[in-house]
Amino acid sequence: MIKSTRLSQTKPEQLYAAVDLGSNSFHLVIVRVVSGSVQIIGKVKQKVRLASGLDDDMMLDNASLERGWRCLETFAERLQDIPISNIRAVATATLRLAKNADIFTARAEKILNLKLDVISGEEEARQIYLGVAYTSANQGNSLVIDIGGASTEIILGNDMEPIHLVSLDMGCVTFIERYFVAGELTEANFQSAIAGAKALLAPVLEGFVSYDWQQCLGASGTPQAITEILVTQGIDDAIRLDYLYNLRQQCIDCGAISSLDIEGLEESRRAIFASGLAILIALFEDLQIDQMQISGGALREGLIYGMLENMQQNDRRLQTLEQTMEQFHIETSQGERVKNLVLNLFKQIQGQVEFGNIDCEAMLVASAMLHETGLHIEYKLHHVHGAYIITHLPLPGYTGLQRQGIKNLVLNHRQNINIALFDSFHTDVRQTMLHLSRLLRLACILSIRRRDNLLPNLTLTVDHDVWSLSFPAGWLKAHPLIDAELANEKWQQHKVGWLLNCQ
Repeated sequence: MIKSTRLSQTKPEQLYAAVDLGSNSFHLVIVRVVSGSVQIIGKVKQKVRLASGLDDDMMLDNASLERGWRCLETFAERLQDIPISNIRAVATATLRLAKNADIFTARAEKILNLKLDVISGEEEARQIYLGVAYTSANQGNSLVIDIGGASTEIILGNDMEPIHLVSLDMGCVTFIERYFVAGELTEANFQSAIAGAKALLAPVLEGFVSYDWQQCLGASGTPQAITEILVTQGIDDAIRLDYLYNLRQQCIDCGAISSLDIEGLEESRRAIFASGLAILIALFEDLQIDQMQISGGALREGLIYGMLENMQQNDRRLQTLEQTMEQFHIETSQGERVKNLVLNLFKQIQGQVEFGNIDCEAMLVASAMLHETGLHIEYKLHHVHGAYIITHLPLPGYTGLQRQGIKNLVLNHRQNINIALFDSFHTDVRQTMLHLSRLLRLACILSIRRRDNLLPNLTLTVDHDVWSLSFPAGWLKAHPLIDAELANEKWQQHKVGWLLNCQ
């Protein structure tokens, strides 16, 4: 007799939703909260371009109002299954500016059957920062930037607390119509747009440059589009000013928005890409930003997590690793064993090797704890399966560049060494990633017996590409399995021009 297995069904009280009526796009995000984990189970995004309907008198035209209402009708059906107390709906810059916003909101509330909050620019900035903070790791002071359709929010904060924030009336939709007349992409138009952005930034600039920050994070929109372009073009790196200048020249070479053809640029962003790029260049130049990473969340995530006070855990990375290990049945004790050993080796060579300005420990910890993810599928190619799985995991708390690094470390932790995996990283990062790869490989080999208190005190020293592992006299001879694995690793490293001595 075959017994049926009933899967647990989602209860309505486990569902939460955020509705974000932006100036460019309307968004609906639905999540399920299960055992302390927030899982996105639905997303809807429609390009409404509400800001394009604003005339010189700050009145929304009928066409833009209708586009917005039609979009909300599609949202409304999905929201019927979620308790009203678990839904937060907000509108941002365009409905702050529109003199006839009350006409839109009155009908919108009837369609959605819930209250719609037109939030201030400062509240929008605060919610954006919270969404970034909940999904990104604390690395001291953080500068967060979100370029929307009609406003740009700039926030400086530490951990969960915004310290200084502003919302400026400049966005990728409004700037297209103001500075790129008839869709022309010229040097002069870019200069005018950048100057316009800098003029709006000038009154608040001192409030940000007077602070030091350890990381700059871009929230969705233009930064996300630029990162996708870089990845498509074979560049695994943070956003840097040189890349922005290069993209500006690519836009100018195309001559017009209608002819804009940049590898990796999605069609849906083509109409507003140049204006967002000009704003970002102005921010990079005047805020003296060296590099920008992509955050894991923004306004919608801030709204969701704001309704989940009990979910406000400070260590997002730890929560991510614990949930991932549980999801893929990873042996925690082995992950901890490899983690402790790889950090020990890392600390031994810190004074001997130059590591770049990236969070090496964060990537070593994550790759050590997750290196056996692929065993969920099978053993022989579990490093390949693990890397594939990690590629498609959100990994809250880690930036896009860190996620790419973790994936490559897992892929390279056993069998043949593929140093070409790291060719797409920036020069400053590539050599560091190769060092981290060597460390993880050694830690995995030395942990092969899956036993605590097996290893003696060992020493790792580095002289350029020559790495030397020193054991107490006779230890390797008494442990032929590890001796044989290290001998094979010597050969693997020799094939890519590295030298490993074990004695």
